[in-house]
Amino acid sequence: MTESRKIALRQTLLIAVGEAVCLGIMFGVYALLHKLALPVILGGLIGGVLAVANFFFMAMVATLAADKAENQDVEGGQKMMKSAYPIRLLLMAGILVACAASGYFDVLALALPLLFVRPVILVLGFFGKKGA
Repeated sequence: MTESRKIALRQTLLIAVGEAVCLGIMFGVYALLHKLALPVILGGLIGGVLAVANFFFMAMVATLAADKAENQDVEGGQKMMKSAYPIRLLLMAGILVACAASGYFDVLALALPLLFVRPVILVLGFFGKKGA
C-alpha cells in the first residue's frame, strides 16, 4: 500500500472519530429536547456512515488521480476526479432520498451528519502538525 493511501486511510479514521463525536453531541441535543427516538438514531447512523464513506471514496479517488498525475497522466487524473464527484453525489442523494421516503428515519438526523465533516476537518487542521 502506498504512503498516500495510508495517509488517506488515517485521515478517514480521524474523520470517522470526529463524526462519532459530533453524532454523540447531536444525540445529546435530541435527548435534551426529549426528541431522541429510534428514527433519530437510525437517521444519524445512516447519515454518519454516508458522510464517512463519501470522504473515504473522495480520498481514494484523489490518491488514484495523484498516482496518475505522478505517472505523467495529469489529464487522466483530472478526468477521474471530475467524473467521480457527480457519481458520489448522486449515490449519496439516492440513498438519502430512499431513506427519507421510507419513513423509518428522521430527515434532519439523516442530513446533519453530512454537515459535520467540514467542522471536523477544520478542527483536525487546527490541531494538525505545524509546517507539514
